Amino acid sequence: MPSLETRVRELAVQYRPLATSILKEAVRIPADHVDRPAERGGDPLCGTSNHEGPRLEYLRRMVVEAGAVRSASDVSFDDFGNLVWVVLDPTDGVQAREKKVVYLDGHCDTVRALRAQWLEKTGGGIDAYDGLVDPKRVDRTFLKHELGYLPPDSEWDHLLFGRGSADQLGGVVAEIVATKILLELAPQGALRGAIVRAYATAAEEDNDGGGPLHVTRKVLPGAPPELVPDVVILTEGTGDSTKGALGIYRGQRGRMQIEVVVTGRSCHGSMPWEGKNPLEFGGAILAEAARAYDRREGFLEHPFLGPGTRTASWATLESPSDCAVPERFVFRFDRRLTVGETPEKAVADIETLASVRAARAAGLSVEISVPLYDQPTWRGYVPGNPQIYMGWETPESHHAIRAAALAYQRAISPHVPAGTTGGAPRREPRVARWIFSTDGVGFPVPVGDTSIAVPEKKGWVVSGAVKHPAMFGLGPGIEQNTHKIGECVDLRELEHAIAFLALFPSVFASRGGGR
Repeated sequence: MPSLETRVRELAVQYRPLATSILKEAVRIPADHVDRPAERGGDPLCGTSNHEGPRLEYLRRMVVEAGAVRSASDVSFDDFGNLVWVVLDPTDGVQAREKKVVYLDGHCDTVRALRAQWLEKTGGGIDAYDGLVDPKRVDRTFLKHELGYLPPDSEWDHLLFGRGSADQLGGVVAEIVATKILLELAPQGALRGAIVRAYATAAEEDNDGGGPLHVTRKVLPGAPPELVPDVVILTEGTGDSTKGALGIYRGQRGRMQIEVVVTGRSCHGSMPWEGKNPLEFGGAILAEAARAYDRREGFLEHPFLGPGTRTASWATLESPSDCAVPERFVFRFDRRLTVGETPEKAVADIETLASVRAARAAGLSVEISVPLYDQPTWRGYVPGNPQIYMGWETPESHHAIRAAALAYQRAISPHVPAGTTGGAPRREPRVARWIFSTDGVGFPVPVGDTSIAVPEKKGWVVSGAVKHPAMFGLGPGIEQNTHKIGECVDLRELEHAIAFLALFPSVFASRGGGR
């Protein structure tokens, strides 16, 4: 009988057309809604955060129809709107509370498609939803300049284009096909001693980690061990345009939003002395904050994750006209938090700016706060969480990372040519980190939080002021290609990711636990 890893690879190859079909449709679905009138089910924001309904309903059907669960009752939506499905082997002789719990996590919302720009800038050859519509018209020069990495022209038949293909519907589809393979190979031990809980989450692009935040705050407190993860695999793309695709990413910085509201007094622009100008005083705050960041005042440097950063990211002005002193100026900072930094200190750094004191001394109001995310999800759930998403790091020596490297060597390495360069996969596992945020920032909880019962053998990790399950990422897609016109994914990466996800649970469960 062929080995488990041989059968995993055979099925990953066999089901690549299935994965491709599901991914194409998941990318395409918003096209049915964005141009249709609302009274006929139209939604110009379909597919973006809090508008994922049609795509998630389709993915739920595919989980069942593809055989990624034993029964339709094993897949459902939680209150937040995340799609959740569970696979295990009830005949493996291992009690549920003793099994290793493996979470697969990927988000199914995307940023806005910018459909008109896709058609214009690609020469009319690629549509944001329909993908490659006219290969002869594709402006390849533009794509090579725009994207971080593309394979040689002779290999473009492996590419699937469209908004969300790399960020990160490919990872979600890999979860579906991998769980199908896990069930089919359960008699050969693919699920022995493991419970796999797969998630397609909602509202990640708008509210980083919002789906997992719901799980850690509402589902896991008081939950039995068979619900608490031993490891989380984030299927967000882990490719780098120069270092290679399908890295094993074991950490990322967190982020937060800091909102500053400067309220003055409006008056006619010809008599500025009659008012108090929030735009000018607020501009001074922005300028001082930028200078402080340039000097790296108040920012820590982490040896693996890199430094904390801060940049002005959004603003709105309330003014009666363009010939008046405005009434209110509101702006936000995007603050990336490296491990060791705290939200409280990040806010305090703004509070203590001299320009803030000067504005208040001049009689303006300056309010500094962390905004709440209060947009209802597609299921009507209002998260209400502060926009703070903590960073994390899983040590390279952790059992989960060692198991990931071993699973990569068995599932992927034998099928990667030697000497690959650029954004192509490497034969040996590449352990690194993300630059941007993923759903992983939703799993950390405060170190002192005792609401979740975590047995020591689950090997949770402490990262600064938070603790979390061991986490790492492996998913198809190049990080530098995301959110761009011409976004695409290499279907060979999708095939590799499916094989990895289908092999990992048995490798992880069979090698024991702990740190």
